[in-house]
Amino acid sequence: MNYVITNLTNEIIDEEIIKNVIEATRKKLNVTSSVVGIVLTSDTHIHELNKVYRNVDAPTDVISFAFLDNEVLDTEITDLGEIYISLDRAHAQAEEYGHSFIRELSFLTVHGLLHLLGYDHIKKEDEKVMFNLQDEILESINVGR
Repeated sequence: MNYVITNLTNEIIDEEIIKNVIEATRKKLNVTSSVVGIVLTSDTHIHELNKVYRNVDAPTDVISFAFLDNEVLDTEITDLGEIYISLDRAHAQAEEYGHSFIRELSFLTVHGLLHLLGYDHIKKEDEKVMFNLQDEILESINVGR
């Protein structure tokens, strides 16, 4: 799986954190010939995205924009979409949940990536599948709970 990381903040982030999550997800789900965009942003920016695209007037931690909805393109590379992650939320939630920023950033990355790959947590049975996958992928790179 190919990726592009865009950091819209002034914070310096070790991109290996995100790369490890993408690679672990690729291996776990046998994903090939795909590309994903990861955008690291602020609460202010993600708040605006949340308001415009989800009609929620508040910041959030991660938003995924899937470019495909049950649609298969006949090309060699499939552009899955973009994941926006608020670094402000990631820091706050790491502190709130009592774990590292690396763990929170990894969680938000895998959560957004699974959404792009068609997983969701609307129904209880789907939530169980998605959350189990998240845990397995994070544990495989030693950032589990």
